[in-house]
Amino acid sequence: MSSRDDIMASIRANLPDADRPLPHVPLFDDDPPASILLAFKDGLQRMGGVFLDPPASGDLLAPVRAKIAAAKIVCSIVPEIAGNRDIAGVGAPRDLADVDFAIVRASFAVAETGSVLLSDADLRVNGVAYLAQHLIVLLDPADIVINLHHAYRRPQFRDRHYASFHTGPSATADIEGVLIHGAQGVRSLSVLPIARAVGNSAH
Repeated sequence: MSSRDDIMASIRANLPDADRPLPHVPLFDDDPPASILLAFKDGLQRMGGVFLDPPASGDLLAPVRAKIAAAKIVCSIVPEIAGNRDIAGVGAPRDLADVDFAIVRASFAVAETGSVLLSDADLRVNGVAYLAQHLIVLLDPADIVINLHHAYRRPQFRDRHYASFHTGPSATADIEGVLIHGAQGVRSLSVLPIARAVGNSAH
C-alpha cells in the first residue's frame, strides 16, 4: 500500500459520523418583475446585448433575416433559418473561424442577468458560440426564468455535458478602462424572442 493509500484510508476511517441536512436555500423570487420578458430585455441590453423586437405580424424572423442579409457565411443550428455552413460537416472548431453569423436557440434564459444558457445540445460544436463574428440567439419567452437560483434547478444546466451562460458579447475593459466588445469572442450577441416549434422541447 502506498503512502497515498494510507492517507486516504485514514481519512475514510476518521470521517465524522453525522447526518447533517443541507441548509434551505431560498429562491429569492418573492417580488417577481411585472414582465419577465421585459426584465430579461433590460438585463440583456445593460450587458451590451441586442434585443430584436419581432414584428407584430408577418415574418417573425424578419429581424434575423435583415441582420444576415449581407453575410458571406452563416452557420445556422436552428430549423427556422437556413445557413450556408452545415454544422454537421464541421470536423474541428477551427473550421468555424470564418463564420460571420451563427444562429442558435438557447436552452433557457435568466431575466435577472440578461443571460442565455447555451449547451452542447444547442451548439453541436461548442466553439461556434465563440468563433463566429456575431451570435444570434432564438429564445422562447416561456424558457425565461427569474434568476440564477431558478436556473441552477433546470435540468439543462445540470445534465448536459457542456453548458455556459452567455451574458452579452465578449468584452474587456482591462486596458485604460476602455470597454472593447469582441475582444475574446463574438462581437455582438442578439436575441430574438420567438416560440419553439411545436414538439421541439428544451428538455
